[in-house]
Amino acid sequence: MEHVTDAHDWHFATVGQYHVTLPLPIILYSRDRGMECFSSARFYDHQQHAVPFRGYRMVSNTICCVDASRSVVDLSITKNIAAMLGSILLLVAVLLVAARKYQRTACLVPSGFMAFVDLIVSFIKDEIAIPNIGRRHYERFLPYLLTVFCFIWLNNLLGLLPGGANVTGNISVTLVLAAFTIVLTIINGNKQYWSHIFKPAEVPKWLWPIMVPLEMVGIFTKFFSLMVRLFANITAGHIILLSIIGLVFSLKSIWVGFAVTLPFSTFMFLLKLVVAVLQAYVFTLLSAIYLGQAVAEKGCH
Repeated sequence: MEHVTDAHDWHFATVGQYHVTLPLPIILYSRDRGMECFSSARFYDHQQHAVPFRGYRMVSNTICCVDASRSVVDLSITKNIAAMLGSILLLVAVLLVAARKYQRTACLVPSGFMAFVDLIVSFIKDEIAIPNIGRRHYERFLPYLLTVFCFIWLNNLLGLLPGGANVTGNISVTLVLAAFTIVLTIINGNKQYWSHIFKPAEVPKWLWPIMVPLEMVGIFTKFFSLMVRLFANITAGHIILLSIIGLVFSLKSIWVGFAVTLPFSTFMFLLKLVVAVLQAYVFTLLSAIYLGQAVAEKGCH
């Protein structure tokens, strides 16, 4: 379950009694001490037993004060945050290299990796942005849609690697991604969008006290659906795969591993490869639909 949950250190594997772990920075803020920074390895001794350090202790991946009268704000770089920073750096570096190559050979037909990047950009533009937002407004939101799609897809794939972090299976991450879409929708909502919410057309005025709250709730429903859909699908896939692998250890049978775990886990892993791109596509598509509703105009597409 360490693969599914977040942590203050990055555990890759256990070889015998030795844990292959990358300690991460602990950043704490308190009123009496100010900012404190140290390694998460300080919370463990040489036998990997939990020990207190500087008046703090680690309890179930949560940093607590030994003195109950003190309070502290945890600003640490956790495993998911480190994985996100790594994926962002990888994504930016790869796309900058592709962009420079494209600038040098702009008149040539893309090939190799450039063709792959061009395929993704063209797909998001022609199949998601233009049909749902319209040709008049799609260019404003295309960079955001491309960023969201590539970020979710890359982290979904990296999360399948041994020792990888479950970034998109963390509800805090999906909450922020969904918030970006809803905030952009609210900011870019035009007069027609807000009049549809506060003055529903072709609805009797005596129904407005009912319809307006329902329309307002609909905004939060969109946010909730974006947040939960990505989180639930990614987390469920990890838990199912871990449960299938866990059958070998719970039943203590090598034959279960060959007859059940190996074929079913292989199938689930291949299915998760499909789900990785599918969930990125669904999140991007729904974001484009919501943004398209916000900027839609009568008689324009």
